[in-house]
Amino acid sequence: MAVPAGALGLGAALLTLPGARLLPALWAAVAVIAVACLALPLRATAAHRRVRVHDGRRDAAAPRASRRRTVAELTVVVLALGAVETLRRRGAANGAGDLVAMAPVLVGVIAALVLVRLYPLPLRGLARPARRLRGAVGPLALARAGRTSASTVLPLLALLTAFTVAAFGGSVLSGVADARDRAALLAVGADARVEAAEPLPSGLPRRLGRVPGVREVTEAGVDWLARTPDGRQSLPPAGVDPGAYAALAGRTNLGAFPEGRLTRPDGAGSGSGSGSGSGSAEAVLPALASPAVAERFGDRAFRLRLADGNTATLRIVLVRDRTPAVYGDDFLVVDRAGLPTGSVPPNVLLLTGDGLDAGALHRAADDVGTVHLRSEQRDTYVDSPLQSGAERIYTAAVAAGAGYAALALLLSLASAAPERAALLARLRTMGLTRAQGRRLLVLESLPQALPAALGGVLTGWAAVRLLSPGIDLTTIAMSTTASPVGRAELRADPWWLAVPAVTVLVLAVGVAALQAWWSGRRGAVTELRAGDAR
Repeated sequence: MAVPAGALGLGAALLTLPGARLLPALWAAVAVIAVACLALPLRATAAHRRVRVHDGRRDAAAPRASRRRTVAELTVVVLALGAVETLRRRGAANGAGDLVAMAPVLVGVIAALVLVRLYPLPLRGLARPARRLRGAVGPLALARAGRTSASTVLPLLALLTAFTVAAFGGSVLSGVADARDRAALLAVGADARVEAAEPLPSGLPRRLGRVPGVREVTEAGVDWLARTPDGRQSLPPAGVDPGAYAALAGRTNLGAFPEGRLTRPDGAGSGSGSGSGSGSAEAVLPALASPAVAERFGDRAFRLRLADGNTATLRIVLVRDRTPAVYGDDFLVVDRAGLPTGSVPPNVLLLTGDGLDAGALHRAADDVGTVHLRSEQRDTYVDSPLQSGAERIYTAAVAAGAGYAALALLLSLASAAPERAALLARLRTMGLTRAQGRRLLVLESLPQALPAALGGVLTGWAAVRLLSPGIDLTTIAMSTTASPVGRAELRADPWWLAVPAVTVLVLAVGVAALQAWWSGRRGAVTELRAGDAR
């Protein structure tokens, strides 16, 4: 097998690099073939240098780790720490290197090595108290779980590494989805938006409210032509009903505020749906402003010239980064009832609901305004092969991680299946019932599956927290480098942390119970037949 494989490797290398020199490639191939052919004989020779009466128990864990294992583990730890620190300092872009790209996997490997070192300790601590329990199932399960060595180390390594990859990839996908949802919400202001340059008909909110899926319709009047008194700067105010608008801002988490802070000073009711108010230029209205506007005007009263020629006197009492009705860095929000009568009629309708139908909204709007849906705006952020390809890669990583975790667990249980079946058969001859046999196999599988599940959750969370400062998801989440929500950060998603762990626990318990049931059907005579290789 080694000679044909070496020849195929040499041929593939020469075909890949036609201009390469033949002699060095040939010597390298010969060296690889020699190592492959001599590895097993040399290992056997080294193992039989001294004559031994027996090899010892194969199911007992070594009391001390070998020096080579310690050196190998320390090497992996140093490489992982270097990769994590490099990723946190330099980021994942600009040719960070293969070692940095392997940082999530290396974090999982470190956690697996630590878990393998520590997990026999609690088993030994529980073994003595378990002896005082009634029955032999608990002590026997703990004793057998504490004896396994190689058959436990390798599955734990595979499980934790796969958990880390799945949690990291799932958190990336979750972070990308959250960034897109937030950007679409900032662009639209709600689940849907109907706006026009002219005042909207008074009956339109009622028609839109009857569309299936619409829960609330909030009116706002935005004067896009309002300017400061000197006329040099445009500053759009939004006239709103403080109660309804405060509820909308709270639901969407776009600059939530207490409604009482924007109510006009005389305490009268809010303006009607037609946007009529009874304010005057002399009354000072409390206003909500963006940070840029608040920095410019401070807490002093200032005048604002509206598009119809009227003026309003405002004082900033609240500062918020975002608001649903107006997008951009410069905005004001005031009580519509305090503005001059008819100055800012409603020309924006913000709709909240689930499963909104774009066609039904367009028919209800009857072409009197432009309809924007949050779902349609979100779809505009996914329009490049880079984004779709990156999402598919991370999805494949999550699927591969989950598949490898399940495969590692199944192979571990399958490798011990014959020995477990023979054990159950022997114990049944001593009076063990089928229910006790099921409990024995389930309890024996938990010391491997439970630490792997809990360790996987902690490792996935730690990997995301350690690597998030060096990872910016904006390029994957948005079609442009400038994101309206700023830097899209990587955050641990509880869903992607919990689902793999629960799946492994269910799979381990289910396979153990199925194995006990199947062994009970075959009978003790079949399992204990003479000449069995087990």
